[in-house]
Amino acid sequence: METTRTRNNEEIRRDFELTLERYLQELELMSDAQLSYKPSETEWSVGQMYLHLIQSAMKMHLVNVQLCISADEDTGKKKSQGKTETGEAVFAQASFPPIRIHVPASPEYTPLQPIGRESIIQGFNEVRDEMRGLEVLLEETIQECTLAHPSFGGLNAEEWFALVEMHYRHHFLQLERLKKAWEEQVQR
Repeated sequence: METTRTRNNEEIRRDFELTLERYLQELELMSDAQLSYKPSETEWSVGQMYLHLIQSAMKMHLVNVQLCISADEDTGKKKSQGKTETGEAVFAQASFPPIRIHVPASPEYTPLQPIGRESIIQGFNEVRDEMRGLEVLLEETIQECTLAHPSFGGLNAEEWFALVEMHYRHHFLQLERLKKAWEEQVQR
């Protein structure tokens, strides 16, 4: 398997901010109807996808960055486990495979429709600010603690940090699919 060069945290954060800028530009170009359009009952709207990105970063990925940093600072709380084969492959490529990942709908996982554009913009800004703050903290951590990801296995603070950017980038596939479904619906 061919691997990519390892990116440092500053590069990851910069790449994340470029990805985020693209999402914000797309948001600016969308009508409210397009933002809330669901191609089917089992698919999300663009607005729901945006909330998923915000919520997964703020409630899982970045929380785990902070938990790993805290555990690394407190030597009595170290946890360590390795990545799964899938996790090794994702981090070797620095990206998710270009496939659809479908998680069954549930109240805990399926995002609601956004209240408005401002809530999306505010959420993206909060994620960006948290990434900037954690980038600084990561410079001083030893990266021994890992916390389990459901598919990728044990990830350390830097890997959880990188996962945010990879996850956002992966959802470009969904964004393009939803934009195409909207265009087809409008042409009917």
